[in-house]
Amino acid sequence: MRWTESYRSRITTAEQALQAVKSGDHVWVHAGCANPEVLTAAMVARAGELTGVEVVHLLTFGKADYANAEYAGAFRHRSVFTGHNVRAAVNEGRADYVPVFLSEIPRLITSGLLPVDVALIQVGPPDEHGFCSFGVGVECTKAAAENAKAVIALVNSRMPRALGDSFIHVSKLTHVVETDRPIIELPGAGLVGPEAMQIGAHIAELIHDGDTLQMGIGEIPDAVLLYLKDKKHLGIHTEMFSDGVVELFESGVITGEQKTLHTGKIVTSFVLGTRKTFDFLDNNPFVECHPSDYVNDPFIIARHDNMVAINSAISVDLTGQVNSDSIGGRVYSGFGGQVDFVRGASRAKNGRPIIALPATAKGGKVSRIVPVLAEGAGVVTSRADVRYVVTEFGIASLFGKSIRERARALIAIAHPDFRDALTLEAMKRCLL
Repeated sequence: MRWTESYRSRITTAEQALQAVKSGDHVWVHAGCANPEVLTAAMVARAGELTGVEVVHLLTFGKADYANAEYAGAFRHRSVFTGHNVRAAVNEGRADYVPVFLSEIPRLITSGLLPVDVALIQVGPPDEHGFCSFGVGVECTKAAAENAKAVIALVNSRMPRALGDSFIHVSKLTHVVETDRPIIELPGAGLVGPEAMQIGAHIAELIHDGDTLQMGIGEIPDAVLLYLKDKKHLGIHTEMFSDGVVELFESGVITGEQKTLHTGKIVTSFVLGTRKTFDFLDNNPFVECHPSDYVNDPFIIARHDNMVAINSAISVDLTGQVNSDSIGGRVYSGFGGQVDFVRGASRAKNGRPIIALPATAKGGKVSRIVPVLAEGAGVVTSRADVRYVVTEFGIASLFGKSIRERARALIAIAHPDFRDALTLEAMKRCLL
């Protein structure tokens, strides 16, 4: 049977396709902007018929109604990165959080430790050879689709065609639901505040012509990008990118010509942004999308000379321990790729891993440089891994430094209103 005939035979409605989900199944949902809301809505509509379905995914945008309290008997979410739409469920005990490095999630899937019975994915239309692109998100979804017993694909004509290791053949799709609807977008960069601007300026001091960068989204990465307009031949190897990277590429700042791996290419695992980023991604040979176990592999990252990894934190204690997944005992996000890139950049020739955060929270009432991490807070990046910590008040270089030297360096970049109290606490604990 030609692939076209096979493909047509699998086309159905979302309601019919989601009959494939049975009680007790493990269901993977495509992450980020690729969240297949049409499919998850059809699954939730069957809540009265289902019990004990485990729904697994990374950060998703859009709806996650299966995490609502009213569906607790039918669905239980298993979070490998906690976003705003499932955060309440995790912290109220109706969902589970898994601390795990992003690079290792595909291995969990392929090993069977994280089973996938049904994968709900969103892809682009098949090309002339019958391959559909995972579009805005390859990440761990490729592994999930390759190991699932059933793959239900929302085939969206508006999904960009990402190149690289980012395809699935129609023969692997159990059910196909066709649609023509906008991909979920994230707003572009908003107004960047003065604290973030100062942090961005400090980080830019650590970035040189020809460096390869990893950074996420948010006010601080947006601020960093504003200070890179005079740089030359920057490269990108990152788990994700957004509109700001597109702007630097179009202005000629990003060329990738001095990358020591995938020269001339932007390498990523998923994109989050507006239609501008999606259009840039579409069929663009300058961009290669690969799964997370490749992009986030510290050994792959370390092959990039002059690798600069920029990651955020919720708090940093005076010894350099980094908390970035929880606020006290309340889960906020996840490990993601922070440790992958910190360790990869640390081992790269002339690599520079950076942890960046504002010095305070809650309108300046709380210091984010703290004597000790809050009770219940998780250590995501260990103090031995940390190289640079940056706030709006400066740069603390911690590599090879003693606890006493670290405490002094971190107090120096804390908000001035908290430095005396931090010094007193450090002295009480014999750190100074």
